[in-house]
Amino acid sequence: MPKNTPTRGHSRALTKRHKIAIAGVATLGAAAVAFTAIPGGQTTTSEAAAAPGQVAYSSEQLGALRSGVSEQLATDSLQSRAVEAKEKAAARALAKSKAEAAAKKKAAEAAAKKKADRERKAKEAASRSAKRVQVKPVAAKTYANNLDGWIREALDIMDAKGIPGTYNGLYRNIMRESSGNPNAINGWDINAINGTPSIGLLQVIKPTFDAYHVAGTPWSQYDPVANITAAANYAADKYGSIDNVNSAY
Repeated sequence: MPKNTPTRGHSRALTKRHKIAIAGVATLGAAAVAFTAIPGGQTTTSEAAAAPGQVAYSSEQLGALRSGVSEQLATDSLQSRAVEAKEKAAARALAKSKAEAAAKKKAAEAAAKKKADRERKAKEAASRSAKRVQVKPVAAKTYANNLDGWIREALDIMDAKGIPGTYNGLYRNIMRESSGNPNAINGWDINAINGTPSIGLLQVIKPTFDAYHVAGTPWSQYDPVANITAAANYAADKYGSIDNVNSAY
């Protein structure tokens, strides 16, 4: 007779206790058959002698034994289900743990990517800023050290300060007042008599120069640019512009 081969899905192998219990049930069954074979449960002396060691069990004992075996099998079935439930719960917990770990890893990678993007953009912005700083500044404008250079420098200062006047207006008045000599001094007019002689390209007296001096120029009546801008500032206040001056002022 081929041996019983356990297959997947069947209950677990019987324990030693189960085997003993089942053997007992089988023995009780055989005893019950022997007990009930003779009416009234009587046995003869020859039958008793023919079956030495045979024990008679009551129906109550047989029922109790069957009940005990059934309870044991039910208990083992419950324990088996509990083990299976624990295994499933452990599997679910492991799957959940793996999913959470994967989610955390993905979030960390995303955060690292964002940080790298921010750092890259910051470096690019710093690089652009550095390039802008490296642009060569415009070279300072220079002027010739002569009447033309003095007039042009004075005009740029006047334009920055909002003082009206043109090249021709300045040149015309300079040639009339000093012939282009920055050191010219008038020692004979009323101003000279009063102790404040007219000095420089546009023959400015000291009080007028001090009152209309343009910030950023030297504080000297003999300085060509300072003399021109102060005189032009005074003329703008009194006549609207140096261009409107055609005689002594």
